[in-house]
Amino acid sequence: MRTSRWIALCAAAIALAASSLSSAQDKVSLRLNWYLGGLHVPFYYGKDKGYYSAEGIDLTINEGRGSANTVQVVAAGSDTFGLADSSSVILTASKGADIKSVMSLLNTTGYSVVSLAEANIKTPKDLEGKKVAVTPGDPLGQLLQALCKANGVDCNKINLVQVDPAAKVVTVLEKKADALLGGVDDQYFLIKYKGANPAAMRYADFGGNIVGMTILTSGETLKKNPDLVKRFVRATVKSWEDAKKNPGAAVDAALKAKPDLNRQSTLDQLMVDIDLLDSKNSKGRIGWGAQADWDQTLALLRNYRDLQTDKTWTTFHTNEFLP
Repeated sequence: MRTSRWIALCAAAIALAASSLSSAQDKVSLRLNWYLGGLHVPFYYGKDKGYYSAEGIDLTINEGRGSANTVQVVAAGSDTFGLADSSSVILTASKGADIKSVMSLLNTTGYSVVSLAEANIKTPKDLEGKKVAVTPGDPLGQLLQALCKANGVDCNKINLVQVDPAAKVVTVLEKKADALLGGVDDQYFLIKYKGANPAAMRYADFGGNIVGMTILTSGETLKKNPDLVKRFVRATVKSWEDAKKNPGAAVDAALKAKPDLNRQSTLDQLMVDIDLLDSKNSKGRIGWGAQADWDQTLALLRNYRDLQTDKTWTTFHTNEFLP
């Protein structure tokens, strides 16, 4: 009898220890590319729904200050994962940073020429003779050259007005410029919710597509904890899949973290980003990167952003952690 009781107690102790171990959560941080907006809603939704904790992840989401900065802090080990545009990942990695994309999240870029509808800018040719607001050093300005070349446009006939990032929308609204170079999920809605009627001409529709946003991590994390990467990717895929099905509920989860967000604007942004998940080459799997998209991205960066590398796309991105 005592033996049976002893065995039962041992079994209970083992079960308790196993439960304690299984409930241990890996502390993980995700650095966004910018302040919380529609693009970031699915991550907050996944955290709120418990998708990350179900994978053994205690997730902290940190707002960002631009993709370039996000790449740097992930490379330095300050954050476990980062959300950044592909060009920032590629250009930084090509210079020796030990980082890699593990999710090709938005496979169509949101880069656009954003204007007031009355400016009647519908094709790249319509830009000739127009004033366009751009931020110095902004990749959109450099990739505009690709748009011009692909569409027989004389870029010298476009008057680029140099302004600070925050001033681009105001410059267009005050009609000091006919258009701005920005995002279809960003400046477009900033103009709309100022009461104006915006229009957007997407780079992707006129031969200027590059892979948009990616999830990256450091080489050290990939080497030391590949299982963590796999679990994080799996939870992120589920978060985005559920946000696609329930966008309103996803936005409400983000509002818990930042109550002063404009709900409708954030929802509008999210719907655009959901539309940007796929390219013609990558349809069907959230986070999966197509070689054709990454090859085109590398080609455009070599031609227009002074990328110096002969390395292939798999140096910068991997699909191996997708479920």
